[in-house]
Amino acid sequence: MAPARHRSSALPLAAAYAGLIVYASLYPFAGWQWPAGRDLPELLALPMLPRALRFDDWSNLLGYLPLGALLCAGLLRQGGRALWAVAAGVAGPAVMSWWLEAAQHLVPGRVPSLRDLALNAAGAGLGAAWAWVLATVGVFDRWQMWRDRWFQPRSAGAIVLLVLWPVALLFPSPVPMGPGQLMDALREAAVALLSGTPWEADVLPALQREAQTRQQLTPLTEGMAIALGLLAPCLLAFSAMRPGWRRLAAVVAFTALGMATTALSTALNFGPAHAMTWLTPLVLRSLAVAAVVAALLSLIGPRRAAALGLVALTGLVVLVAQAPPDPYFAESLQRWHQGAFIRFHGVAQWVGWLWPYAAMGWLLSRLSRPGRNLE
Repeated sequence: MAPARHRSSALPLAAAYAGLIVYASLYPFAGWQWPAGRDLPELLALPMLPRALRFDDWSNLLGYLPLGALLCAGLLRQGGRALWAVAAGVAGPAVMSWWLEAAQHLVPGRVPSLRDLALNAAGAGLGAAWAWVLATVGVFDRWQMWRDRWFQPRSAGAIVLLVLWPVALLFPSPVPMGPGQLMDALREAAVALLSGTPWEADVLPALQREAQTRQQLTPLTEGMAIALGLLAPCLLAFSAMRPGWRRLAAVVAFTALGMATTALSTALNFGPAHAMTWLTPLVLRSLAVAAVVAALLSLIGPRRAAALGLVALTGLVVLVAQAPPDPYFAESLQRWHQGAFIRFHGVAQWVGWLWPYAAMGWLLSRLSRPGRNLE
């Protein structure tokens, strides 16, 4: 009997995790150069270098374990045979690791090694074997039963976005619960792109003036941004969840998770003693209002939830874009870019920038899809 086929959220998560590995392996994306006197076959033949740091070995082994597990689990849940799913969970990450190790010849300060490749492949193999064991003992079947009770069909994209939402909150933002500040990054990219061009004198002053003239958000505007930051994931969840008490449970869970993740981000930047300094009376009132509004909106249908989710996300992005970076925000960014987060900040940064826009895209696709389950 052929295994049942399901639209799994494991494969999109595997793609996102692979992007994290690529970023961490090839960072920094500057100063690349071809090694003098080396040709392509020499770069592809990785050297076997001894490693004295045990931490590097463990990070190479464990870093690829989730990728192998997610890839194998996704293929198994979509009806793939166990042998092929396990093989793909090992071979796919191993091939990716080989190319990344070879590419590290071009990255300043990085030392490629056949030892790293072997540890990466071994980690992926452990992950794939773990996924196969979970499938064999019926964990995936029980997960599917739980998912069918809580979510509408074809909700894998929403589940992935909801899983990534706490990651988006880990990257520092000028407003609590306020991911999506992409405009500053686009402005910096435009300045770098236009520098030295004939349009520099016309465009750059306008870009710089726009950043300098932004005013501090009023308490009302800041409170609205914070409330929309919590309301947006709740409405995204409502657009994919089945109606009933489960939505109220989701509101409680997202409120607690958002607060815990923001506290963790603050602790990582300024120390554990300052973990709750962000929770001002304004923030607390805004979160309470958002939770009450989300509880009331839990009664609406999935299509209306998707439409309101688009409105909430649009308002969030607009308000966060108007928030000027304060000195504490700038200091936290410096810590992420130059401190202990140098290998992790990239994925949180990109998820934090792009999460609202990805959620908008999924909600738009949900609204454009006919079906009774969206009424």
